[in-house]
Amino acid sequence: MPEETAGRLSARRLLGLVTDPDTFTELPSPTRRSRPDGPLGWQGYDDSRARAAERTGEEESVVVGTARVEGTAAVLIAFEFGFLGGSLGERTGDRLEAAYVHARAHRLPVVPLVATGGSRMQEGMLALSQLQRVARQSALTREAGLPQVAVLRDPTTGGGWATLGAGADVVLALPGAQVGFAGSRVRPPDADPAAYTAEAQVAAGSADAVVSAEELRPVLGLWLRLLTAPATAPADPPPALGGSGLPATGWEAVQRARAPRRPRAEAYLDAYFSRRVALSGDRCGGADPGGMLCGFGERDGRGVAFAAQTGTATRPAGYRTAARLIRLADRLDIPVLTLVDTPGAANDAEAERQGAGAAIAELFAEVAAARTPITTLVIGEGGSGGALALAAPHNTWATPDSYFSVIAPELATAILKRPPEKAEPTADQLRIRPQDLVELGVIRGIVDHPANASTTPPPPPPSPGPRAG
Repeated sequence: MPEETAGRLSARRLLGLVTDPDTFTELPSPTRRSRPDGPLGWQGYDDSRARAAERTGEEESVVVGTARVEGTAAVLIAFEFGFLGGSLGERTGDRLEAAYVHARAHRLPVVPLVATGGSRMQEGMLALSQLQRVARQSALTREAGLPQVAVLRDPTTGGGWATLGAGADVVLALPGAQVGFAGSRVRPPDADPAAYTAEAQVAAGSADAVVSAEELRPVLGLWLRLLTAPATAPADPPPALGGSGLPATGWEAVQRARAPRRPRAEAYLDAYFSRRVALSGDRCGGADPGGMLCGFGERDGRGVAFAAQTGTATRPAGYRTAARLIRLADRLDIPVLTLVDTPGAANDAEAERQGAGAAIAELFAEVAAARTPITTLVIGEGGSGGALALAAPHNTWATPDSYFSVIAPELATAILKRPPEKAEPTADQLRIRPQDLVELGVIRGIVDHPANASTTPPPPPPSPGPRAG
């Protein structure tokens, strides 16, 4: 299917594309007393609706129902852009509310397939107020612990983007889709059209991924399966992939952790999960795909969330994305695996302008408050608070080729006003080797290669306590 037409498919054709054959059942449409030419008496509105119905075969701008997507049952909300531009009016709000109520009653995830120009002019503020109605239904569904995965089509603008789209837990988009709060007719004349695309929204951290029409069903199905099939126990720490044998000195631990060929996060995630999908962006203008990998993976048929540092300095957007991931996993009762590997938080001027301290504080708070179990493995450098923010209290492990330190030995040497050549003995004094960390009680243990493992599985970490009602 050509990408240039995929985003403009009719609601029912799109439902046929993403759902398993013969599984879609349309929900009954709520009835609302009709008034001539709508609530504002807008002359010609009834005629416009009639023409839209004749052209599309639909009675409103959304089609809602239940179906299976790659085997997972869900409530789907498909916008029909051919019906008055997919705009939202009072009757649209009735259907949307009914869809969310049904989802909560039957414990089903919600999938908005969005294609809308925004609120319906012919219904004025009554149309605009439907956004509040939708936002409440979305919030109630979120509180019920049910995931929402949106698919952005062409176009997704106005209030539809600002509620059903951007308000979802996971946001996927079709290539080239027009996405933005401002529609094409209300933007400044000199606005760059490239800023209002699905690709731009992913780059800005407002959407998670661009997915082709051909891949949409399997990708959406995997997301739904992972978010609705949580593991029932904490994630086990992955086995070590790098060198075995413990370092003799602190400086050796540092050198081994910094070795260019040491396995990084990608290798650990690939070995741990059979399949995984990425959660990208902090939802406030930033993304850090080179410094923090976040998402959900399939482990023994169950869903586990992950946040993994990649060995580089972590940007503020990376910390905020990890915090977003932990909030979502906590709400859905999905265990979390975190991989620590960073020389420290980015400390350049731009990082400060982006709120480095606040972003790290947010992640510390989310890890501390999480009721879902978090398991941490230090796989390389554990540099200062920028690494500790991702570490689970009482359930952090380390590989033999890693270290964890209050600060890098070279920086500690400088702070202590020692000459640079004292970095090596300073590393020993800091006691940063994995075996030192075990003795100090900072970590629970050291993981080994599967071939060398001879110990029984670790005991579960201390319980975080009952979840607040």
